[in-house]
Amino acid sequence: MEYDFRSIEQKWQLHWKATDAYKVSNTSNKPSFYVLDMFPYPSGAGLHVGHPLGYIASDIYSRYKRHKGFNVLHPMGFDSFGLPAEQYALETGQHPAVTTEKNIATFKAQLDKIGFCYDWSREVRTSDASYYKFTQQLFLKLYNSYFCNTQQKARPISELIEKYATKGSKHFTAAQWLQFTPQQQADVLMERRLAFSKFGEVNWCEALGTVLANDEVVNGVSERGGHPVEKKKMRQWYLRITAYADRLLQGLETVNFSDAMKEMQRNWIGKSEGAEIQFGIAEHNEKITVYTTRPDTIFGVDFLVLAPEHALVASITTAAQSNAVNEYLTYVKSRSDRERMAEVKQITGCFTGAYAKNPFNGQLIPIWIAEYVLAGYGTGAIMAVPCGDQRDFGFAKHFNIPITNIIGEHYTGEAANPTKEAVLQLSDFLTGMVMKEAIGAAIDALEKIGVGKRKVNYRMRDAGFSRQRYWGEPFPIIWNEGIAEALPETALPLTLPHVDTYGPGPEGEGPLANITDWVQTPQGKRETSTMPGYAGSSWYFLRYMDPHNTESFCDRAASDYWGQVDVYIGGTEHAVGHLLYSRMWTKVLYDLGFIGFDEPFKKLVNQGMIQGSSRFVYRVAGTQQFVTASKKEQYETNALHVDVNIVDGMVLDVDAFKQWKNGEYANATFILEDNGTYVCGNEVEKMSKSKYNTVNPDVLVDKYGADTFRMYEMFLGPVEQSKPWDTKGIEGVHRFLKKLWRLFYTDANPATKEPGKAVFVDETPTQPEYKILHKTIKKIEQDTEQFSYNTAVSAFMVCVNDLTDAKCHKKEILEQVLILLSPYAPHIAEELWHQLGNTESILEAPYPILNESYLVEATKEYPVSINGKMRSSIVLPTEVTESEAQVAVMGTEAITKWFDGKPVKKFIFVKGRMINVVV
Repeated sequence: MEYDFRSIEQKWQLHWKATDAYKVSNTSNKPSFYVLDMFPYPSGAGLHVGHPLGYIASDIYSRYKRHKGFNVLHPMGFDSFGLPAEQYALETGQHPAVTTEKNIATFKAQLDKIGFCYDWSREVRTSDASYYKFTQQLFLKLYNSYFCNTQQKARPISELIEKYATKGSKHFTAAQWLQFTPQQQADVLMERRLAFSKFGEVNWCEALGTVLANDEVVNGVSERGGHPVEKKKMRQWYLRITAYADRLLQGLETVNFSDAMKEMQRNWIGKSEGAEIQFGIAEHNEKITVYTTRPDTIFGVDFLVLAPEHALVASITTAAQSNAVNEYLTYVKSRSDRERMAEVKQITGCFTGAYAKNPFNGQLIPIWIAEYVLAGYGTGAIMAVPCGDQRDFGFAKHFNIPITNIIGEHYTGEAANPTKEAVLQLSDFLTGMVMKEAIGAAIDALEKIGVGKRKVNYRMRDAGFSRQRYWGEPFPIIWNEGIAEALPETALPLTLPHVDTYGPGPEGEGPLANITDWVQTPQGKRETSTMPGYAGSSWYFLRYMDPHNTESFCDRAASDYWGQVDVYIGGTEHAVGHLLYSRMWTKVLYDLGFIGFDEPFKKLVNQGMIQGSSRFVYRVAGTQQFVTASKKEQYETNALHVDVNIVDGMVLDVDAFKQWKNGEYANATFILEDNGTYVCGNEVEKMSKSKYNTVNPDVLVDKYGADTFRMYEMFLGPVEQSKPWDTKGIEGVHRFLKKLWRLFYTDANPATKEPGKAVFVDETPTQPEYKILHKTIKKIEQDTEQFSYNTAVSAFMVCVNDLTDAKCHKKEILEQVLILLSPYAPHIAEELWHQLGNTESILEAPYPILNESYLVEATKEYPVSINGKMRSSIVLPTEVTESEAQVAVMGTEAITKWFDGKPVKKFIFVKGRMINVVV
């Protein structure tokens, strides 16, 4: 019998599917374990070899935990709403529902070929109405909730309404609340809702007729088409994630994320402690409020900087500076927030002509506007201290603003209103306190004179939650005379209306605004924006627990059974956005009593990227002649990416090259190496279709088998690290599986055409054979638990080599090896398991139990030194005594010859380490 991997893998994939081998129940006596992949967006390009890296890692762990006796939930679905699907549909002239369905079919077929243990009965698709019904339902739960600052958790908005009606608030009495108009009450409540609507600035592209995300704007123009982009105020939906900032920080202490990942989240949240300070404005009644973590530097303030969008800019700008300010505002409107926040190479800004007053000494301070200050961060204004901040220093030097030292010694203006005592207190800390004490004293002084207060601030902003797109979840909201009214949950899902073609709506509204029959209802006008891509992905892990529930997003009993995701595997590109949003949604649902945990993921594993190993050909400039890599320096050449699939290692298949790209290079001629080959150049880059360095896993699975592909992906290196792909190394893993097969069957005889014969036997293993097995059990179990899959694959190779050398074909040993191997190479393991006579699937086999006694060494090799110089060695029993060791040494001629006939003066025996004889 031969290792016919194609028929074996097809056979078992069909069997597992027919028998529902991977179907998981919510009721089991086994302990639960939840392993989750970050579900993919189903692109039209399908999978390349980089995509399955994390999926294989999670699959191995899921199978391993099943052998360990757990009821394992390992689902898969598709993040099928959002911008990528819409763009792909527009580019191909198809409806996104059609392209999405087609792309999902391609993805599933590819995934199934690799042999994943997904329970496809739990599949979710964020664009299915049966799924986004509950995305809409959860949005309404956010909309109908507020964050109670006293209890520090979400509560129903109905409780707040009752409080206002009976007790009022610090801003109004209960009687005043009851006299408010419906619009006034709605406005007050909107300021507290967890999902709320307000006017905000967006990136508006007139030519494309749409709003763009920050990462779609490059150097002031749209990434697609290069069209001008400007800032525009529009009504948008937001999630009040800032209310959860402290709990999001605290939750990081309870989860098993990498230190780097936690630090990324902390930096994004950006908690800081400092003070808000009010600066009066000369010749104006208004005040500018700034937030600073260093109020102790207030005497070193040489200018203020406002965000160009700051509400006071228009009123304080002088007539003389009006034109300059307007020109600068036009420039800033073309810039995305991301560009403005990036490190500034070219310093820009504009003087308003107005001056603020230092609240401690009355010194006049020029007020500037600059793009590096954003309206949405802090108060939209900063106090600049050039002697203590590099960016402020660069700005001051660029615009020739005078710079003073930290205590502003040259200031002679009189104090505006502080008491003599407060000024003295402030002066004291400047000359003697450590920074933390100085900051505290500065805040005390500010509060004492009434120009500042202690303040905790966050860099994180509330999350934008609406997109002017078609392909997304419709909001279950109707606008009735300016008031947002929620649809009842019984009216869900509010389905996305089907259209054959679509385009942007008027005045920056989404395409839905063009569908009048859908927008206009007897109750009012529907919201025409749709939800962002992260709406469906913020809670999908919960839906997997109870995917067929038509009444609720997830039954409490199901979420209680599965609990948190035990292991979550995905890329670092979702380190901040997706993870923070999922964590916030989970906390809200926990607060409202729908689930029993407030962190979604216990452990997070970030897989690295499989990089492409690009290949290059070198075209002689202005010709169709291509020169091999070693001779390219002799010519003026242009390097061109070439498809790695027509290159064997580094050698180009010149005939395939001539046919490549529809014969674009059909007339190519070649300057070859001396041995007659064309050798390409190479470089490690991101795997991308545009670089022609992608490798289709289908090709490799067809050529080598899914088991080889799975093990090779893991063999490339640690899961968490990025590494280049090199197809050539896959041959070694394939040879390993063939060698494993020969422990069970001999090779076929090509001369007689006789098939291979079974060589496994029912014999009791020897001590050395048990040692090989249990050494492997220990190593594989340890490596699998730690996701050290590359070293586990190496351990399997060592095991098979050792068993081959020992000529071990004993079933008792081989069965246990197959169970260890099953998570990594499930098809060959299942086949050989049944060939050994087992009738149940190997999936049900318990994991081998380590017996450490087989690993205890019976003997120990001791180095033997004569007069301190090592001369020989001797093998002794592990429990040998000193006297026994001395007898053995004295009876070994290879050692005693070094005595030169001299008597032994001293015998030094260090048990387990060494022997030294002094003669």
